[in-house]
Amino acid sequence: MRRGSKALRPDIIVTQDQCDVCAVSLKDVEAALCTWGGRKVEIVSLKPDALADIWEDITKVARALGRERQGKRLVEELKARMVSIAEQSGAARTRPRGAMIEWVDPLMAGGNWMPELVQLAGGDNLFGVAGQPSPWLDWDEVVTADPDLILVHPCGFDMARTLQEMLLLEHRSGWRELKAVRRGRIFVADGNQYFNRPGPRIVESLEIMAEIFHPELFPTRHEGEGWIRYAARNDQRD
Repeated sequence: MRRGSKALRPDIIVTQDQCDVCAVSLKDVEAALCTWGGRKVEIVSLKPDALADIWEDITKVARALGRERQGKRLVEELKARMVSIAEQSGAARTRPRGAMIEWVDPLMAGGNWMPELVQLAGGDNLFGVAGQPSPWLDWDEVVTADPDLILVHPCGFDMARTLQEMLLLEHRSGWRELKAVRRGRIFVADGNQYFNRPGPRIVESLEIMAEIFHPELFPTRHEGEGWIRYAARNDQRD
């Protein structure tokens, strides 16, 4: 917590208990509050593992702020947008098999809510299980699966930072032969602003994924700002 936090005299502090690597841990927040004397501050800690948890966390924050009704209304609006996307993607004639890459080195697949987003966007998720942490991934698994597309969205990285890491993938054995590489279906997304941010932007994350999986059905509203097609050096499109 920043030194100036106490001076702000907050009544509520919203923190997270989902990942101690990405942000300040709940224990750190509690320890810092111990130095504030007897002043009562409510801690609202969020620990989302799946889409249902994200909706509950939004409601939890709204409840703490005395705006539970508004929070529930927001959740219903977000869910309705997701249902609309899922219905539209359901009309697709194919379901591309996608590899969601959460971290490049060491390699990790997207877990938690990512498999759910892939399903709603009209794709088949190859690695990671809904509601479970992002798993370590062996490169040989990627080569064997030969995904139709690969979406790279490292936790905490924007697109510029991720592009600096892409050579680590290109230098791996078998990269050139991957179907996704040969067909120009490698994508980089802003994981920091979207996919790894479990709040209202998770719906925009689904919109991005739908654009990537089914460009024939969804206009590219987020291209350039939320995602880009990666021009791999070994890109040899069929």
